[in-house]
Amino acid sequence: MTPPPASPVDRAFDVLRATAAGSGGLTLSELARATGLAKSTTLRLLAALERNGAVTRIGQHYRLGPLIHELDPIPVSPEYERIRRVLTPFLAHLFEATRATVHLATLHRDEVVYLNKLHGPRPIPSPSRIGGGLPSYCTGVGKAMLAFDDEAAARVARGPMVAWTDTTVTSADALAVELAEIRRRRRSLDNAELTPGLYCVAAPVFDDDAAGSGPAAGGTRAVAALSASAADGSALARLEPLVTRVAVAAGRALAADR
Repeated sequence: MTPPPASPVDRAFDVLRATAAGSGGLTLSELARATGLAKSTTLRLLAALERNGAVTRIGQHYRLGPLIHELDPIPVSPEYERIRRVLTPFLAHLFEATRATVHLATLHRDEVVYLNKLHGPRPIPSPSRIGGGLPSYCTGVGKAMLAFDDEAAARVARGPMVAWTDTTVTSADALAVELAEIRRRRRSLDNAELTPGLYCVAAPVFDDDAAGSGPAAGGTRAVAALSASAADGSALARLEPLVTRVAVAAGRALAADR
């Protein structure tokens, strides 16, 4: 018996499955090739999926959108809840000190998970959202944690690193050099690497009782990160000492909450 021809819904699911397979994001051309559909058809289906939140577009790349995270949310974790509870007051303090959009994040597998976010008075368009995930290698909070988690950094280096913008680091060697600098300075920068016009400075938050992740990390794993955003890269120098100082205090509070 001849199977019925694929319906528009079938083709939309083909596009969605192809998008899910490209963990770092895929372009229109890559999705058309992966599904065997015409680019015009693929674009039409992507537009419908984007309207419904099933995919999101950053630059020229498409990845799974907020609807997917709502249907398959980040697992509820007592440790995530503890980090959110203890560190949210420090996030609020960072917001008051900077009046910038600030983030609290942790790692789930190799992606950044945003546990909390406070918007500045003039928020910069950003794909981050509470409970959502983003690539770790091109976000300030992600790199701040990867620098102190050897296993996660190695997995990210082996996987595809998509260029979301002209400044995204896409080389494993270049990422390794940057992570070494982050370990030295205890802060990371996002130079509009995920979203054009969005700059961030981030600092790792340590828990003294956390399991070590290797000699490169000094025996301490960053369990979270705090960041502040700006629309101009020149503002990061002003934000850097504030973010670093609050992250250190947050780490002391987290270690004491045992």
